[in-house]
Amino acid sequence: MAAGGGALALLLALVLVPLVLLLWRRRGAGGAGRVCVAVLGDLGRSPRMQYHALSLARHGHSVELLGYLQSRPHGDVLRSGKIRLVPVADLRGLRVGPKLFQYVIKVIVQAIQLLYTMLKLDQPSYVLLQNPPGLPSIAVAWVACLFWRSKLIIDWHNYGYTIMSLNHGRNHPLVQIAKWYEKLFGRLSDYNLCVTNAMKEDLWVNCNIKAVTLYDKPASYFKETPLELQHHLYMKLAKDYEPFKPRTESLSWKAERSAFTEMDEKNGCVVKTKGRPALLISSTSWTEDEDFSVLLKALEDYERFINEGVKLPPLVCVITGKGPLKEYYNGLINKMHFKHIQICTPWLEAEDYPLLLGSADLGVCLHKSSSGLDLPMKVVDMFGCCLPVCAIYFECLHELVKHNENGLIFRDSNELAEQLKMLFLEFPTLEGKLHSFRKNLRASKQLRWDESWDQTVLPLLGQTE
Repeated sequence: MAAGGGALALLLALVLVPLVLLLWRRRGAGGAGRVCVAVLGDLGRSPRMQYHALSLARHGHSVELLGYLQSRPHGDVLRSGKIRLVPVADLRGLRVGPKLFQYVIKVIVQAIQLLYTMLKLDQPSYVLLQNPPGLPSIAVAWVACLFWRSKLIIDWHNYGYTIMSLNHGRNHPLVQIAKWYEKLFGRLSDYNLCVTNAMKEDLWVNCNIKAVTLYDKPASYFKETPLELQHHLYMKLAKDYEPFKPRTESLSWKAERSAFTEMDEKNGCVVKTKGRPALLISSTSWTEDEDFSVLLKALEDYERFINEGVKLPPLVCVITGKGPLKEYYNGLINKMHFKHIQICTPWLEAEDYPLLLGSADLGVCLHKSSSGLDLPMKVVDMFGCCLPVCAIYFECLHELVKHNENGLIFRDSNELAEQLKMLFLEFPTLEGKLHSFRKNLRASKQLRWDESWDQTVLPLLGQTE
């Protein structure tokens, strides 16, 4: 523990070096109307921070959106004249020496790199930082705000130390240091946002941090997809992914077909094909907090149900996203030989993802919060598209998924398999639970991101627009 504390002290000392070197350049800068939105992660896979940037721009702020540029952000972000992307190089780390040494060096280099990048920006009034990852970004953002005399807002999506504990265990020295660091520097923020009331209470009770709950809400473009747009999307995906291609040849040479839809080229009329498969979708960052073997085992049971004569449709299962465990699970998927189920794992363009959610029949969520205090944004987006969800149980999931109202909650693969059987029985002719869940979601008229943000965040910024 002492070695870890010494490393952290060295980190903070090295962080301050470039600050001193840059002081003479930054005196007298003004920050009115400017906000730095920062995440030490991939901007394209940080939708909530993109939403923050768009909301700030909508209210006239100039926004510097800072992070890794690995995946393309949404087109609305790229088209905004008020948002400037500030890339940060993604450091892969050293491959020499013990792992602890490699980690400490990486954190130190990241801190220097991040501070140097931030201090080259024009002085903002606020820095809005995503946590996690918080090491070293919270300390760096705090130092930058001290120098700029700006306000630091931390948006708590989860705790970094609980995510680290998935690999190392909760008693590992690195995890304990990260926990101490997160609590210490978290208290130095001016304002705090969080994603659930459970996290709000935990921040106050265990960290003495006062936060405001800003639930994830879907952006306006998460909605049910019209049939013509569904067909266009399916035809686009069919070029690269076999499950979207038609199962049989069209009876008419004038018809353009996908696995799910058919368009009469003469009059442009689109209909759903008879005997079409059901479309199940899940999205993931392919990390340790989502065990996709649960879904794969449930699909094996689903296949068995069909072989036993249960009247279930063939199934197309689409799992979207990027992440470290994708190759591992693709290896498992390739070993599975289904007759009635097809699985594909595409990476979708930002504009295509909501269209696919709005076209699907059922969403599945396998996110199990490392802290038990955050909620899966993928479910928020699915609900925005009026897409019913089966979600795996964890502590505060009830704040989002209402069992038997807008979806179902399961605890293991057997329960998920039974839910799939019940929901898809005699699909699509039988209007059962799946239909009633969708009907409830349509009737709920849930709050969208813009309205929620204006009610919750705008007052923190002292705006009166």
